[in-house]
Amino acid sequence: MSIFSRLRSKLFKLSNHLMDQQERCKKCNIKCGLIKVSPDVLRSLEDGFQKLSGSNSTSLLKKYLTKQVFDELKQKKTSFGSTLLDCIQSGLVNHDSGVGIYAPDPEAYVVFASLFNSIIQDYHGGFGPEDKHPKLDWGDISNLEDLDPNGEHIISTRVRCGRSIEGYPFNPCLTEDNYMEIEEQMIKIFRTMEGELEGEYKDLTTMSKEEQNQLIDDHFLFKEGDRFLKAANACRFWPKGRGIYMNHNKTFLVWVNEEDHLRIISMQPGGDMASVYKRMIEGVYYLEQNIKFARSPRFGFLTFCPTNLVKFSRYNN
Repeated sequence: MSIFSRLRSKLFKLSNHLMDQQERCKKCNIKCGLIKVSPDVLRSLEDGFQKLSGSNSTSLLKKYLTKQVFDELKQKKTSFGSTLLDCIQSGLVNHDSGVGIYAPDPEAYVVFASLFNSIIQDYHGGFGPEDKHPKLDWGDISNLEDLDPNGEHIISTRVRCGRSIEGYPFNPCLTEDNYMEIEEQMIKIFRTMEGELEGEYKDLTTMSKEEQNQLIDDHFLFKEGDRFLKAANACRFWPKGRGIYMNHNKTFLVWVNEEDHLRIISMQPGGDMASVYKRMIEGVYYLEQNIKFARSPRFGFLTFCPTNLVKFSRYNN
């Protein structure tokens, strides 16, 4: 190889290295919130902030979205493309919100931490910026007992938790393809469930309105989102990619792409908390053996709404 060929080869490798470095820097800048948002988003933010500031709202959003915090965050973006507007648009529209903020993707809890941390600490009563969620510990089930052994007081018992699938944004940044991909992945897993967890998946696109209404009346199925979720753009492409998995006894349910990617529910008549809790743990354990959930060292399993993050001092879920 001539000296010119070797030089050309080195220059080619250097060029590729610089291009890779630029791409990594771009992704890092977006993840750190250093890429500016569009003028339209900025105008919507400025207008919404002005109206919220002048309102009589008592939301946690208004309480902690000071002018200083607003100016710090309004130009930031996550690598999923989420902006401050994606986080607070529901609270900007609904001044009667109690909280007023959602996390549009896992990175939002970090990029917009100066706002999320304050709201989470206030809502959950003491989870400060330096606190971290402990390792998963379901506790000792043997300590649980039937809360109504004679069946006199408790109609039914339900335990549930939310989970998000790693690698995907949350509402409102899920695309139509994202919804369908998540549903397809879950259907494959549901088909492998056995024993007490074995059942059937029903998607909303093919389920009749009569069956949907009956399942809603029986408190098994979710409805389309309320005005707070709709304002957060959490109901796009409805009902595509949405559905419910039910075991044959209808004591173990999984909602797909309602508010979170997954809502995992265990329920049955009466007050046998131990049986209900044990079944949910078994279901969650089986699912996490087949798909990876989004989890933060600080907050534990991540959810769309920060109110569904579980307080570290009371629970270990």
